[in-house]
Amino acid sequence: MTIDEVVLLLKASQATGLTTLQEIVLRSAWEGKTYTNVAVESNYPEDRVRKVAADLWQILSDFYKESINQSNFRETLENHRLGKAHQQLLREFNQAATAISLEFPSGPVSLNSRFYICRPPIEELAYAEIAQPGSVICIKAPKKMGKSSLVLRLLARAKKQNFRTVSLDFQQADKTVLANLEKFLRWFCANVSRELQLEPKLNDYWDEEMGSKVSCSIYFQNYLLSALETPLVLVLNEADWVFDSQEIAPELLSLVRSWHEQAKAVEIWQKLRLVLVYSTEIIVPIKLTQSPFNIGLPIKLPLFTKEQVQDLAQRHGLDWTDGKEADNLMAMLGGHPYLVRLALYHLVGKGGLQGNLKQLLQQAPTESGIYHEHLRQYILALQNDPDLAAAFYRVINAKNYVKLEPALAYKLQGMGLINLEGDRCTPTCELYRLYFCEYLKINESCNNNHVERLQLENQQLFVFSSLDELTQLVNRRYFQTSLQIEWQNSVSQRTPISLILCDIDYFKIYNKTYGVAAGDRCLQEIANTICNCVKCLLGNSSFSFSRKIANPPTNSSATFPKGDFRDENSEVIVARYGGEEFVILAKIDVAAAMYIAEYIREEIKALAIQCKYPSIGGLPAPVLTVSLGVASIIPAVETEPANLVNAAEKALDRAKRQGRDRVVLG
Repeated sequence: MTIDEVVLLLKASQATGLTTLQEIVLRSAWEGKTYTNVAVESNYPEDRVRKVAADLWQILSDFYKESINQSNFRETLENHRLGKAHQQLLREFNQAATAISLEFPSGPVSLNSRFYICRPPIEELAYAEIAQPGSVICIKAPKKMGKSSLVLRLLARAKKQNFRTVSLDFQQADKTVLANLEKFLRWFCANVSRELQLEPKLNDYWDEEMGSKVSCSIYFQNYLLSALETPLVLVLNEADWVFDSQEIAPELLSLVRSWHEQAKAVEIWQKLRLVLVYSTEIIVPIKLTQSPFNIGLPIKLPLFTKEQVQDLAQRHGLDWTDGKEADNLMAMLGGHPYLVRLALYHLVGKGGLQGNLKQLLQQAPTESGIYHEHLRQYILALQNDPDLAAAFYRVINAKNYVKLEPALAYKLQGMGLINLEGDRCTPTCELYRLYFCEYLKINESCNNNHVERLQLENQQLFVFSSLDELTQLVNRRYFQTSLQIEWQNSVSQRTPISLILCDIDYFKIYNKTYGVAAGDRCLQEIANTICNCVKCLLGNSSFSFSRKIANPPTNSSATFPKGDFRDENSEVIVARYGGEEFVILAKIDVAAAMYIAEYIREEIKALAIQCKYPSIGGLPAPVLTVSLGVASIIPAVETEPANLVNAAEKALDRAKRQGRDRVVLG
């Protein structure tokens, strides 16, 4: 048994579960720590720790019907195996807990989540290394493999040991910063100072004659590290962004190595513990003696094993003990952490796939499957890089493996699309092979035309998958993808972005009263009105209701749905969001968004679409009306597009509760 299983069994078997201190004592005793150590690390009085421990040993002895104490705790239970009764107890506990705590897999797995799967011995090795003076940890894995979740736990462990922690994301650095070593190192030092809540004093330590690297080292040694009483764990996230710079990457990496080597002779540098997090190999020239990748602890996050998939399934309340379901899931997903978690979420959620693994796997590589949004992001990325698309197409069509140009192979590996063993490239999983074989039709015998063909094919695919047939507006899927793109653009530009959600009041009753055909005509008329309102207020003489595609392929016969009014001066998306809901996304401020929403409300009411519902009273008007929720924000790195959507949805809900036929600001 593992300590996680011991803790889970006690939580399941005890009516009151386990307290935080009880769990701390159990895990600390498993690691061989004394009660004094536990008291110091957890800030509890030692006599309380001892009393809690004594009660725990009695509970464990009663549960296992043998004497268990601090000295024999791990030795005794590590040799135990989960019996059928205990397995059933855990299944029931997991099912009950899952119903309450089901989490959508997005971003790092939170510290208190029951869905984090350890990949021994990675976590323990990382925890041990971070405690070493002057240590360096290099965490490498493709996107969505769990790097951020591991870093979250590393930082939590560091804070528990009273270390100071700083986590920098190189995605936050402007392009101008990443183009110049001097600017980059000053940005780097200033941000570490800010995170440590120290006043930036760059000019006091920077010396042009000594150079930026020496100045940066002096700043760390004589100012930042000298100001700290405890070690500093410094996490450098998304290091790939630096790797792309021929000027900065070799200099930063040699600097990291020099700091690690200085820790052997200079005591103050022992305070610094560095963690580099990246997705792909560095492709700029760098000497082996300057690289940090051959020092410290290298960590490569592997795919989940079958046993780990079964464990995660059990935590979701699924009984996969016979292994067949895990085998079937892994045959499609290959143990990819994010893809596996998303599958389990849908199998126990309320999306129509409850327990239907066969249906989920059949739909997985199609547009109707649960992965369509995830796969769509790759389509957009490959569309922007035809050489990368062509290289990936070779991989997914190879019988065994192919060898690619290193730069292309590293990019595809960093995206998570391929496995790279030596110089041998294979698809990450069967899901990617099946899906992209369908959509990346490239004729290798026509190298001169493959870029144009790919653009045209993706363009046509884009049309078919993005159009709402009834209203001819773009659909919710396209809106969600566009929101992600516009959000990232607004983050870098620091411009406001606004969202308007529009819902037809009592439309379901209208549909029932006047029939589906009348309801469809109503939806079309209101869609046209919304488009006209947006065009009138945000458009210009060059606007049409056709999507504008930058640099379209020549001889293209594709046509495009209305609803995306973007050109050089304005960026607006009008989409059908749901049955009777529409959404408008625009890079405008809150005042403009409120004005547009009110104009739409008035114009739709002026259509005078008659609606008489004898069964209900208190209607806002004798004609069809709409309620609108508005939200606006200036996106930041630490926020998510979901924040904007949630605010608009809450505003729309308030508009309905306040009587409908109105605009409410979230």
